[in-house]
Amino acid sequence: MNIQFARIAFAAAVAALAVGCSQSENAAPGAAATTAVPAAAPATPDGAITATVTALRHNNVSALLESFVPPAELVKLKSDWNKDMNKEPVTDEDRKQFAETMAKLTAPGAEDKLYAEIEPKLKEFDQQSAQQMPMMIAMGQGIAQSSIQQNKDLNDQQKQQVQAMLDAAAKWAQSTKFTDPTLVKGAIAVICKAARDLNLKSVDEARALTYDQAMQKAGIILGAMKQVLAVYGLNMDKALDSVKTETVSTTGDTAKVKVSYVAFDQPFSTESDLVKVDGKWYGKQAVEQWNKRQQEAATPAPAIAADKATESKG
Repeated sequence: MNIQFARIAFAAAVAALAVGCSQSENAAPGAAATTAVPAAAPATPDGAITATVTALRHNNVSALLESFVPPAELVKLKSDWNKDMNKEPVTDEDRKQFAETMAKLTAPGAEDKLYAEIEPKLKEFDQQSAQQMPMMIAMGQGIAQSSIQQNKDLNDQQKQQVQAMLDAAAKWAQSTKFTDPTLVKGAIAVICKAARDLNLKSVDEARALTYDQAMQKAGIILGAMKQVLAVYGLNMDKALDSVKTETVSTTGDTAKVKVSYVAFDQPFSTESDLVKVDGKWYGKQAVEQWNKRQQEAATPAPAIAADKATESKG
């Protein structure tokens, strides 16, 4: 377990959040504050999914990872945090770019300055590319459909649900004018507020964050992401509030949970397979990935094994 897995888990969580989007309400511009509301302990199968939903709803990234990662893995993640964060050296160019970006986003009147800077590009996009958007969305939809059908980890029912979600998302994208000045200004306001709330002046300061500090900052970013989508009509929090879970069956350390929710003003439902690890429930696919990762970590690469064998002979 390392920082890369944490990033993957976080990205997967945000992707899962997209399943619960609804376009019926727009939130006011401004990044939502992170609230330290703990997720429910996933001692039951349906409680495990509820814990993830609760963590997402309150932008609690620490609780979010706890709902994904078994205790032993989480301990290792925390202990290796700063080492993994600083595995790659920081260049002077990295420092310069980070400092310039944060200064630009947090300066007094940053919102108006940023909009004035991108306004000509928005007009240029409208003139040159807007007519191509429906075709681009349709092409992306077709590629995604093919990927869904070829996915061996989804059963037929899950494929139908994902396909329906994809169709609804494509319809939303085709009906949303992303270059609308009011919407763009709203999104910029969210981003600038989030940058100020992060209160990070340098990349070195960011890398020096403890695990708990990093989770708090990540919560600010997650809240901002949800608010930006809300500006464009995707109210994640309302969708998360609509989630209902029900344990369908439990056999030993395996269980099946039905998850129902409302997205794009449409009802959806799916079933998730869970397994019990150390007394708590986790997604079956996630556990399989953890086990595979542990096996890979415990099995030396051929070249490394050969080198060790040579060393032992010497």
